[in-house]
Amino acid sequence: MKNFYKNKSIAITGGTGSFGSLYVKKILDLPIKELRILSRDEEKQNFLRYKYTDKKIKFILCDIRDYESVERNTQKIDYIVHAAALKQVPSCEFFPDEAIKTNTLGTLNVAKASIVNKVKKAILLSTDKAVYPINSMGMTKALAEKIFVAKSMENHKTNLVNIRYGNVIASRGSIVPRFLEQAKSGSKLTVTSKDMSRFAMSLENAFELLEFALFYGNPGETIVQKSKSLKIKDLAVAILRILNKNENLIQFIGIRHGEKIDEVLASEEEMSRAKIKKNYIIIKRDDRNLNYEKYFDTGVNLKQQQSYRSATEEKININEIVKILLKEPIVKKYI
Repeated sequence: MKNFYKNKSIAITGGTGSFGSLYVKKILDLPIKELRILSRDEEKQNFLRYKYTDKKIKFILCDIRDYESVERNTQKIDYIVHAAALKQVPSCEFFPDEAIKTNTLGTLNVAKASIVNKVKKAILLSTDKAVYPINSMGMTKALAEKIFVAKSMENHKTNLVNIRYGNVIASRGSIVPRFLEQAKSGSKLTVTSKDMSRFAMSLENAFELLEFALFYGNPGETIVQKSKSLKIKDLAVAILRILNKNENLIQFIGIRHGEKIDEVLASEEEMSRAKIKKNYIIIKRDDRNLNYEKYFDTGVNLKQQQSYRSATEEKININEIVKILLKEPIVKKYI
């Protein structure tokens, strides 16, 4: 693994978020040449600048909506990790134009700049909400994935790969910090539905998925890490148990803007052409070209497969959720 990173220059967009902060911590232990943290958040950049004083890190104010800025700041880069995105479902529902500018057009800028600058590989961090999307966030991320796949088929040497996450436990803006605050204040924990389920992964799992894609991902592939799922109500009970609160302090409030009861990491159609490698689902791109006659005269016989869905996958029980949460720094602060 260390040889892979030796003397390599890496850029991460959205590098001051939850995943970006973990990535900085991990990557500095490896023999890289340079790490460029691209983001438009001055405050978070300043915080990380004081936290990490390694000279290999370069903090750069860069908005992925601005193509010239992206192209200029990804020159002489070997690998790009594209993590910048608008991720809050309600916000994207009310401001879909802003979601388009960041999640879709911003991704197009990253893809184009990667190709122009002859970057070896760029990885797009996507979401399970991009599968059968019903909200603006998922729709714009689905189009972002399509951009990477389409651009991967052009005549160039840059390897463009998608990776898809479920919910990253205790990440910034996730439900865990909100549950912790509600429990601390003595309020009831607000859960949308007794049946709501989500795929759950730690930041460590997220890093593992990224590295798998960096090492093994091929052009246009979308890679998913197999993971267990959990019921949101069980997550709420686990937090109440950790904080020694009454486990009945839960209020069911109904589904919010753009929410699903469960999430899908890989659709039925994708699973029909996917391959399994170790703990990963690798969805191959459709390599047909613009010869439209093939779309009318020649099809592909695919075996029907079930989607990879949180409602049907093995669930983590409450005791297991407690063990997972106790490893998270943000949870430790509340104990």
